[in-house]
Amino acid sequence: MKEKNKMTSTARKLNNHFWLKSLGNFLTLDFCLIAMAFVSFFAWCEGFVPDGLEVTNRDLAGETVAAWQYVMLLSDGTKLEFLIADVLHLLKVPAIFIGAAEVVILIGELFQTRKIRQLLTPLNEIAIKADQLSNLDSLDKFDQMEHAISELNPNMPDASISTGDADLQGLEIAINNLLERMRENQRSQIRFVSDASHELRTPISVIQGYVNMLDRWGKEDEQILNESIEAIKNESEHMKNLIEQLLFLARGDSGRNHLKMEVFDLTEMVRDVFEESEMIDEHHVYRFSGSQPIMVNGDMAMMKQSLRILVQNASKYSSSGDTIKLSSAVVDGKAAYIVQDEGMGMAAADVSHVFERFYRSDAARNSSEGGTGLGLSIAKWIVDAHRGEIEVLSRPEFGTRFTVKFPLAQ
Repeated sequence: MKEKNKMTSTARKLNNHFWLKSLGNFLTLDFCLIAMAFVSFFAWCEGFVPDGLEVTNRDLAGETVAAWQYVMLLSDGTKLEFLIADVLHLLKVPAIFIGAAEVVILIGELFQTRKIRQLLTPLNEIAIKADQLSNLDSLDKFDQMEHAISELNPNMPDASISTGDADLQGLEIAINNLLERMRENQRSQIRFVSDASHELRTPISVIQGYVNMLDRWGKEDEQILNESIEAIKNESEHMKNLIEQLLFLARGDSGRNHLKMEVFDLTEMVRDVFEESEMIDEHHVYRFSGSQPIMVNGDMAMMKQSLRILVQNASKYSSSGDTIKLSSAVVDGKAAYIVQDEGMGMAAADVSHVFERFYRSDAARNSSEGGTGLGLSIAKWIVDAHRGEIEVLSRPEFGTRFTVKFPLAQ
């Protein structure tokens, strides 16, 4: 118990270190965004200077923040005044969304102690073995290992331990494997934060662009007003969906997504999704097969969500009029549902990455349909949580088939 508590304390310190580092990165990013906004504001103000005139003096005036003005005195004596509160008003909506996304990501990273402790388990075993080595008559081997560890720079991409001693080879392999897993985990976190920031940057830029358009012309032009409102609504909905998906995955990584297990008929669940898909999607032909009751033990709401994600994915990348087939069956002694489409399909290189977060194939990125690249990651998490497995068969221009298998209810 003492060793476990000690390892947990170490994991917590490591997690706090990475969390503070992420917080610092976000604060730096926020500062840069604010600085860019004000530089853009000042450049916009300069655009109001008439041709042939020069600015003789620039100043900031105002007794309170709300009353601050950027004042430019022109060569003909004209004074141009711009209220800085206007730029703060324009930044309000993007700031709310950016802040919400950052909070979600930081909350997710705050609960990584258990995962880090699991990663440290092999290192703890190494420490126990090292303690056993210290009881040997000769401490030369232990000294060699201690020296190799002290000389190791874990930040180097190819850092590894090698003493050349055959008796220590097992320990060397365990330490090197641990280092590689820790480096991969760090790379995954960096990719996740980078991809999340990239996905949020586009809708924020669109919203900010339309807000600027509203500020310039939308008050007088009803067409621009309606277009801007519709675009802002669409991008806000996209950001809301993205944040909800990020929050779901963050809760899953921290072990806070709880399953409500019950025994139910998988065939009936597939039939329900088939009927609702037929009702809400008029552009595709849906087919259902499966009459045999197949009982499984799981969280029906989450399993239905995983099926909906695969059906929506099939619909998104299939042409209008294509057929999408849903079926239930017993495959290899396991309960299974199958989703097959006639869409664009995927190359073999894409299939191996399709469940990675934010991953989208080149064909999907070039498609007119948008997406966050998180749907299939969520479906995979749900299937894994039910001890299930997903098989993907896909060929370009011929379509894709997802076969999802779960243990049968006992």
